[in-house]
Amino acid sequence: MALFTTCDGQTRRDFLRVGSLTAAGFTLANYLELAEAGHVEQRPGKAAIFIELPGGPSHLDTFDLKPDAPSEIRGKFNPIDTNVPGIRICEHLPRLARCADKFAILRGVSHTLAAHRLGQEYVNTGSKPLPSLEYPGYGAVVAKELPVAADLPPFVSIPRGSQRPGFLGIQYAPLNTGATPAAGRPFSVRGIELANGMTIAQMERRHRLLRDVDRAFAAVEQHDSLLTGLDRFSQKAYEMITSQRAREAFDISREDPKFAEQFDSDPFSQSCLLAIRLVEAGVRFVSLSLGGWDTHTDNFTKLSTNLLPKLDAGLSSLLVGLEQRGLLDSTSVMVTGEFGRTPKINSRSAEGGRDHYPRCMFMLMAGGGMRGGQVIGESDATGSGPRREAIKPDDVAASFYHSLGIDPTKEYHTETGRPITLVRDGTVINELFS
Repeated sequence: MALFTTCDGQTRRDFLRVGSLTAAGFTLANYLELAEAGHVEQRPGKAAIFIELPGGPSHLDTFDLKPDAPSEIRGKFNPIDTNVPGIRICEHLPRLARCADKFAILRGVSHTLAAHRLGQEYVNTGSKPLPSLEYPGYGAVVAKELPVAADLPPFVSIPRGSQRPGFLGIQYAPLNTGATPAAGRPFSVRGIELANGMTIAQMERRHRLLRDVDRAFAAVEQHDSLLTGLDRFSQKAYEMITSQRAREAFDISREDPKFAEQFDSDPFSQSCLLAIRLVEAGVRFVSLSLGGWDTHTDNFTKLSTNLLPKLDAGLSSLLVGLEQRGLLDSTSVMVTGEFGRTPKINSRSAEGGRDHYPRCMFMLMAGGGMRGGQVIGESDATGSGPRREAIKPDDVAASFYHSLGIDPTKEYHTETGRPITLVRDGTVINELFS
């Protein structure tokens, strides 16, 4: 999947640095050196899929159209009816219109951060960024709070994502696949497959050798959190590499052809199919990305010919597929960009575009006990801001965690002992669960 550059010159890859270590830039081996699940009450079947739309999609041209607004605001697209009476979305999202009963639309979501990186940090953590503290992304928190089988990673990014472990530490960084699957082809993640003819017996010998080396440095590791993470490498790596379940979970070519045929062949749709396989296998958190939404120019052509058809196909198949597998009720799904786009169309290109606009945006929520087929919140007549009280990213985060059985008011501590509330300024959106 391509890495898109936004207008401020930042690529999604830039977003992943943590000092000299890159939390989301790890290979499988890097991840395994550092991964360890937290110890909390078991919550069988709970998982989450987070879909990021980097660049910031236009709310006015997707899920919050304003057909009665002046032409310089309403744009070129028309609304269509969905399978839920009274809910209308963009004409270029017909498949999502047919399954609108499966997701909730949040309108009038609002914040003040108009820069890509800051906006991404906000919507990926649910806490407004601070210069003195890096909050953990949702995936890191889920990896800490929800235990996973020893031979599976708790948090997978396809192919990589914007979420970082923050003050929780590198051991909660995601496992990046580094690539996206192709329809009908075997898909493996580097490090899970035994390469270059290596046998299980050879891997066992290496495992024993590494274990002996680890013992020699045990005293040093007790005093260094990073080395403590490294100490987990050999056992976790061995368990996953020798696990047939782990290898098969990533291999979409093993999927039932009848089930797989409902997913388009593009990388995003195939990533959605892989996400279902991973959740079904027991992975707790999967992040996906569909970039390219920074539409300062040629907004309507880019949306109608590329971005909206891909989102429509992939997301609708994901939601329908989760329901078919009996996983939708136990899998929380969140879809978001970092902000919306300006109500007024600019004149930077022949057809115009829309610029950054955090004062009003949409988010989508589904599964995990959240009620689909509803619109929560409302923007004003021109999509310039919330009509009434705004929904904050903090509120969405609190609701997302709540759907996973994680208390958003839980207090964590940094390495220096500083107490930090998981979501410091958000409340659960009760309508999502009514």
